[in-house]
Amino acid sequence: MKIAVTGSYSYSGKYITRRLLAQGHEVITLTGHPNRPDPFGGKVRAFPLDFNEAGMARSLAGVDTLYNTYWVRFDRGANTQPQAVENTRKLVRAAKAAGVRRMVHVSIANPSADSHLPYYRGKAANEKAVMESGMSYAILRPTVLFGMEDVLINNIAWLLRRFPFFGQIGDGQYKIQPVFVDDLAELAVKAGMRDDNPVWDAVGPDIFTFDKMVKLIGEKIGHPKPILHLAPGLALIAAQTVSLFVRDVVLTREEVDGLMAGLLVSREAPRATPSCVQCRETRLADWLEANKDGVGAVYASELSRHY
Repeated sequence: MKIAVTGSYSYSGKYITRRLLAQGHEVITLTGHPNRPDPFGGKVRAFPLDFNEAGMARSLAGVDTLYNTYWVRFDRGANTQPQAVENTRKLVRAAKAAGVRRMVHVSIANPSADSHLPYYRGKAANEKAVMESGMSYAILRPTVLFGMEDVLINNIAWLLRRFPFFGQIGDGQYKIQPVFVDDLAELAVKAGMRDDNPVWDAVGPDIFTFDKMVKLIGEKIGHPKPILHLAPGLALIAAQTVSLFVRDVVLTREEVDGLMAGLLVSREAPRATPSCVQCRETRLADWLEANKDGVGAVYASELSRHY
């Protein structure tokens, strides 16, 4: 089939694209970063993700399935979360106009139209646009992704490598359920081949307290550090100070609220498909052990990646 993926040159979209190419599909990408290095050796033709509906519809002509990974993590300039919602609606309308049969949309765990957090409220609005489009669809709701290009796990490791202690938000007993990015990609590709309209959480097999996860990362990379528990407001100030040093946005108030509210844990059983040699979902501890020399060696900048 001819398949389109938004963000094939980015993070989760790259893993989805690799799996689609391995199955022999023709893949195109809609990207806002056409000048990034092409990881596919010219096998994936790139078109603009510029949210011009007519232009995107032309780019999507002949496409059977669209995999959408587009979103913005935080507001910056004109790239705001409300604008990302409107952009997603434009993409959905363009896909419908182009005759796309099915859309696989990557959302987030625990979205809610009633949330006071724009991130989760916006994700719920995007899901509604997909569901009401008239296209066949699958919606995947990951918690937090880990992999060599991820921000959260990598930058925790980066901090542990460079500071004498880790400044934790609050008591560190709130929970997190990370999922390996390639497990998400495998689940996405399988969802794309179905005919029903599933809405699935995409989560890994482990649920950690945040303290336990930080300790695990430190132990696996050989840099265990004491954890200093800070009041959430003070922890955010500390993160903003580090942000000035690395010229990035390390953490936002919204992310603190979502984390401490338990929104990075699923209420469903793990559904990610096996991708490791033991034929089970990829566990964070195993992945850290296999990649311990590279994780946190270099800071992963969100601003450099997207702006």
